[in-house]
Amino acid sequence: MIHIYRKNMGEMWFAAAIRDEAIIATTFAPKGKEVLEHLLKSLPYRMPFQMAKKLTPFSEKVLSALKSIFDGKNASSNFRLDMKHLSDYTQKVLRCVSMVPVGYVTTYGAVAKVMGGSPRAVGRVMATNPFPPLVPCHRVVRSDFTLGGFGLGLAVKWEILQNENRGHREDMKIQVDGKSLSLFPINFLRKD
Repeated sequence: MIHIYRKNMGEMWFAAAIRDEAIIATTFAPKGKEVLEHLLKSLPYRMPFQMAKKLTPFSEKVLSALKSIFDGKNASSNFRLDMKHLSDYTQKVLRCVSMVPVGYVTTYGAVAKVMGGSPRAVGRVMATNPFPPLVPCHRVVRSDFTLGGFGLGLAVKWEILQNENRGHREDMKIQVDGKSLSLFPINFLRKD
């Protein structure tokens, strides 16, 4: 049984769907009803779920991590994500994007170059990411360093990225499945 937990923390609601201390989906939104609607769209089809009556220590830890990531803090997101219901390609892209560190962004094209597929295919995975912000889809931008898309709007994406800005000045690369993923400092972004 999947249990759904949600909590208002300041200006945002945060929610998580959890089964046996594995995360099925996470999300955030300005209103309690919206956060629930977003979360329900990410649940696997025909899987039973129920709203939890109270938070557990594990759900508190998950929701606190979501809030910390939203606030731009270096939060631990070392949680077990249940991706069995997702396609192999989606899983690969989500794992790749989860490696993008705070203070950096990558592009849809750079992820596609490493994982295969096209920038549009990567964009579709980001648009349906069931684990925001644990899997930081907000750190994937267009090749011209404009923001691209974001489910809660570009103003929210910009705010999160500005909170994550660490003032880095140099590009870097990380190894993902034996290939180099290019990363760029948040300072490179254009708000256009």
